Amino acid sequence: MDASQQTTDELAERLFDSILGTVEIMAVFLGDRLGWYRSLAADGPGSATELAGRTGTQVRYAREWLEQQAVVGLLTVDEDGAPDERRFAIPDSTAEVMTDPTSLSYLAPIARMFGAVGPALPQLLASYRNGGGVSWDELGDDARQSQADANRPWYEKRLGPALAGVPVVHEALGEPGCRVLDVGSGGGWSSIAIARAYPSATVLGIDIDQPSVDMATANAREAGVEDRVRFVCQDAATIEEGTVDVAFAFECVHDMPRPIEVLGAVRRTLTPGGSMVVMDEAVADEFAPNGDDLERMMYGFSLFVCLPDGLSSPPSMGTGTVMRPSTLQAYAEAAGFTGFEVLPIEDFGFWRFYRLS
Repeated sequence: MDASQQTTDELAERLFDSILGTVEIMAVFLGDRLGWYRSLAADGPGSATELAGRTGTQVRYAREWLEQQAVVGLLTVDEDGAPDERRFAIPDSTAEVMTDPTSLSYLAPIARMFGAVGPALPQLLASYRNGGGVSWDELGDDARQSQADANRPWYEKRLGPALAGVPVVHEALGEPGCRVLDVGSGGGWSSIAIARAYPSATVLGIDIDQPSVDMATANAREAGVEDRVRFVCQDAATIEEGTVDVAFAFECVHDMPRPIEVLGAVRRTLTPGGSMVVMDEAVADEFAPNGDDLERMMYGFSLFVCLPDGLSSPPSMGTGTVMRPSTLQAYAEAAGFTGFEVLPIEDFGFWRFYRLS
């Protein structure tokens, strides 16, 4: 709705609905971090007393949370008995969204991301007033794990088939001994998915965040691909020139304070004929008021996470989450790439794929 046509009552009702949604997200954060959803899914229905005992938490808080979750329709309840003895159950749909790390509908990690923002709000306010920002490292493990866990099912289930549908990329990855670079590899699930889809390839994941590198290394070991996938904490500019056949950057270019420098460094690592695939948010081509839900959500991530992260390391381009295709193309051309195309990969979450050559 056009803001100029919105009545006071309509705006107040909209903000009230947003307040309700904020409360639900905060409650999801509690249930996820305290293990309450997972206990109900794995151990079965339980009372506040039982749930608190299973998870090492406090009964009175468990009861309030259980009742709130029933009120908003995420849990069911047998209303017989004293308050602390009423038994609550988790429906299959709630269990999948909140606890199944392999499901494309797994959204509990998003609540974890905004939970990570909470402690940083005073620093964010100071940055908005005085400059600077809040880095991923300062947001901490909740943010790291949120990003990795939210993207994991898409990489595990969809990345291999998506790349197989792009002949020039698929053929390069299928060449024996193909050397792959994954820039900003985070929790490592993109690198692991590529290694699984292309067994003859070797993958080097690099990230400037050591805790993310440690997490990715553990994930690769658990996935059984550590012989072909390794992770290091370093800047892309330090990779030896002409040593990579295909490079990737999954959902990270918009976070980079100096994306042109990074893209230029990656371009120099590519062997002749090599290309780089960038996956980033599928925002609209141009800014316009009254954007769709995806646009609204990406501005939310930009306000609280990605733009402050990018601005935390000056000098910075200050890109933010809402990186238009034309912005990425300008960065790529400034970095020395001469080819730019949007790849025909659809139905892949919130993301769009580009190929730079």
